[in-house]
Amino acid sequence: MNTTNENSGAVVDSLAQRIAEVALLRGEFTLRSGRTSSYYLDKYLFETQPDILAALGARFAAAIDKIEGGVDRLAGAELGGIPLVTAASMATGLPSVLIRNQKKDYGTAKQLEGVLNAGDRVVFVEDVVTTAGQALEAAKVLSECGATVVKIIAVIDRQEGGRENVEGAGYEFEALFTKKDLGIGE
Repeated sequence: MNTTNENSGAVVDSLAQRIAEVALLRGEFTLRSGRTSSYYLDKYLFETQPDILAALGARFAAAIDKIEGGVDRLAGAELGGIPLVTAASMATGLPSVLIRNQKKDYGTAKQLEGVLNAGDRVVFVEDVVTTAGQALEAAKVLSECGATVVKIIAVIDRQEGGRENVEGAGYEFEALFTKKDLGIGE
């Protein structure tokens, strides 16, 4: 849902506003990439809110619906990608696969849970992208299993090289929001 700010005429996305409201932390943080930042987007704070998950599921569905050639499955990585891929799966009706950070050493000893067929066209959903390291690792796992990763869609792009890294690796990238959309200028 978008609204217009009466004073400035600017369009404000209420979902972006809600995410920032619950998940934007200020301070000094070390990111997964090793970089330090004056802000942190705590994905678990927004991924545990049912209203936000439902709205994100709808946004993912709208983005996925536009992909030429269709999509067979969705994928998400533990831990933060699991609620997102579940919301997207429920909104699209597409089955999903879950990617572990590493193979389990018991039971079926799989790194990927769910059904993935060779040739499946897959969209990987991600939470917050800085350099896109986890997204690229997951895309590699999916590709090694015979899938074609048709797009990586993130909730938030911190605009710190992630898009360039994903596109440089040969994948399409889309972010539902950028740090600017959440009112972050640092």
